[in-house]
Amino acid sequence: MSTAPRWFTDTGEGHSQWYVERFRAMSAEGADLEGEARLIDAMAPPRCRVLDAGCGPGRTSGALCKRGHEVVGVDVDPVLIDAARADHPGPSYVVADLAMLDLPAVGIAEPFDAAVCAGNVLAFVAAGSEATVLARIRAHLRADAFLATGFHVDRYDLADFDRHAAEAGFIVESRFATWDVRPWHDGADFAVTILRNPSEGNPA
Repeated sequence: MSTAPRWFTDTGEGHSQWYVERFRAMSAEGADLEGEARLIDAMAPPRCRVLDAGCGPGRTSGALCKRGHEVVGVDVDPVLIDAARADHPGPSYVVADLAMLDLPAVGIAEPFDAAVCAGNVLAFVAAGSEATVLARIRAHLRADAFLATGFHVDRYDLADFDRHAAEAGFIVESRFATWDVRPWHDGADFAVTILRNPSEGNPA
């Protein structure tokens, strides 16, 4: 198992800043960048705690915060976290590798009611660390909390994902082809999956 996230090993020099500027440009053009946040907001209790795991430059964290949720955004890339703090203030942001996520160690001890991994996050973690990443996220969730994930299936095989989710202790609850919950079908190139944390006892 590689210890380096593919976000760093599979991208070129300057990619992080390019990514930041891409979403700044899309926002300035009026693009809809809040689809993931709408789904999380519809599923989660009002004013709940949400973990944005792999938050990037903060678009989903900021949108959930505007909807009244208490949000913690985590990303391994300090360039993206700096952009999130500048462009989407309100949430708390932490630089951390999801494979070693330990928020109580940095003073964030209260568990979360929901979590989200948007933007192919799970396809950019270190190869072989997927089950560990899912387990570390689950360790920060309350019993019966959910994790919503989304990724292109050519980047992360769904059979592997389902196996990793089970290894991490999650239950696959539902699956869609888009963040606006269009029905899943075998020819879909994108998968949005809702995982449920079924049990108590997940100390971070």
